[in-house]
Amino acid sequence: MDSNLILSNILNPPVLFFFLGMVAIFVQSDLEIPNPLPKLFSLYLLVAIGFKGGHELFVSGLSPLIISTLLAAVLMASIVPVYSFFILRIRLDNYNAAAIAATYGSISAVTFITASSLLDKLQIPFGGHMLAALALMESPAIVVGLILVRVFTAKQAAVDDDQAQSMETSWGEVLREAFLNGSVLLLIGSLIIGVLTGGDGWTKVHLFVEKDLFYGALMFFLLDMGLVAARRIQDLRKTGMFLIGFAILMPIANALIGIILAKAIGMGQGNALLFAVLCASASYIAVPAAMRMTVPEANPSLYVSMALAITFPFNIIVGIPIYLQTIRLLGV
Repeated sequence: MDSNLILSNILNPPVLFFFLGMVAIFVQSDLEIPNPLPKLFSLYLLVAIGFKGGHELFVSGLSPLIISTLLAAVLMASIVPVYSFFILRIRLDNYNAAAIAATYGSISAVTFITASSLLDKLQIPFGGHMLAALALMESPAIVVGLILVRVFTAKQAAVDDDQAQSMETSWGEVLREAFLNGSVLLLIGSLIIGVLTGGDGWTKVHLFVEKDLFYGALMFFLLDMGLVAARRIQDLRKTGMFLIGFAILMPIANALIGIILAKAIGMGQGNALLFAVLCASASYIAVPAAMRMTVPEANPSLYVSMALAITFPFNIIVGIPIYLQTIRLLGV
């Protein structure tokens, strides 16, 4: 990957606004985002991601290969949070472990865009349905994260209070909370609406969900997340090398699993790279938005800082070329 492409993606405006928010705290500026706006931006981003993914799924149709790809995407988004959670519980409480696990089970849209730009530059074709895979990989990670929080915090509360009988977990309540949570419902609902409305729906609202407005809202959202993360950045230092190592090694492991799945399914080289990137990336849009509303006990400086300050630049600078080279070596 040439230096200009690396630089252009590191200097992506939304990411720079995140660091601007951090700088504002470090220099003790009075900069702040009024309370109702971050939630509004969060809801908008969920709608935009879901609707655009649904439209792409409508356009691409459902061939056996596409169905296999989408199922593999949902599978990875569902299992990555589970094994990540148990690794993270070695050092963290249930709330933070679940939030970070959900973050790494989900995806980064900017990392995905970076990989697709590289494929365009190398003239390697890829399918539009991969954007639908991107949208589909948001919800399972959030759902699994919420289930993990509900199940394991209930168990811990039962142990701590010695009231095991009164604290039995109702799986019906767990699933209702997971699937009918506002963030999850909005994302899945937007995806379904994007499919159902097809081309007519896209013509009417594409200006609302496409790049310009989307990235404008994303800049404000990440500015706020930078403010939040910087206020509690010292919490990342407390766990030190454990979380730093996790933020680097977990994406590599997830990408390798994704590449193996891509080879088994029969994806082309371009789709395989995008799938590996989706598996390797960590969310700093939908999952932080959902976690802030549904798991307020979790510390945003952990899952946001890990995703943006460590995993994101690692994938942009080193990860994507490594994943592409691995795909070529394995003959995908």
